[in-house]
Amino acid sequence: STLHTARALPLSRRLHKPPASRAAMGKQKKGKTKAFAAVKRMISPKDARIKKPAPNPNQLPKLERQRKDAEVRNVAQTPASLFFSHNMSLGPPYHVLIDTNFINFSIQNKLDIMKSLMDCLYAKVVPCVTEAVMAELEKLGPKYRVALRLAKDPRFERLPAMRQGNEYADDDLVERVTAHRIYIVATCDRDLKRRLRKIPGVPLISIKERKYQVERMPEGQFG
Repeated sequence: STLHTARALPLSRRLHKPPASRAAMGKQKKGKTKAFAAVKRMISPKDARIKKPAPNPNQLPKLERQRKDAEVRNVAQTPASLFFSHNMSLGPPYHVLIDTNFINFSIQNKLDIMKSLMDCLYAKVVPCVTEAVMAELEKLGPKYRVALRLAKDPRFERLPAMRQGNEYADDDLVERVTAHRIYIVATCDRDLKRRLRKIPGVPLISIKERKYQVERMPEGQFG
């Protein structure tokens, strides 16, 4: 019988299996490759083509808070010269940064810049004009030639731009007073004043009722 025949065979012949044909092995390998390739062709869940479901309107405030909490916060270092909002480094002679429109409004109101600044601050004043302000006055053309001639007064100190190629005067002034809290800014520009009020320790001078008016200047620093 078959059982007796199997027992009669040697152990090596009973364990030996006939080798599979090369064609069968090739087919098996090819089938595995196809299955692997099919898996690789699956679209990633993060693919841009997949339409994401619209967020729940009730969850929007929570998602916005999570997004803001995840943002990297950068807190500027407070200068050592500030005692709360009181700038200890301000003192006579005062260095006053003059904006483009401040020169124009001074001419319109017939105010002498040097004399009016000294009457306002009760101390010696050094008006400072940046290269960006000079560039703006030169671009305005012959209509503002009086303001340009006034800005070239030898009593005015000329300051280079904070960054090379920065010709926008407002950005240059904000960057300068943020880096060096030793200036008073004279301007009539509302947007610039709004930006400067966010910087502690920077007093402002504007024109009101045909005279200069100082803003955010501690009383103990006069004289």
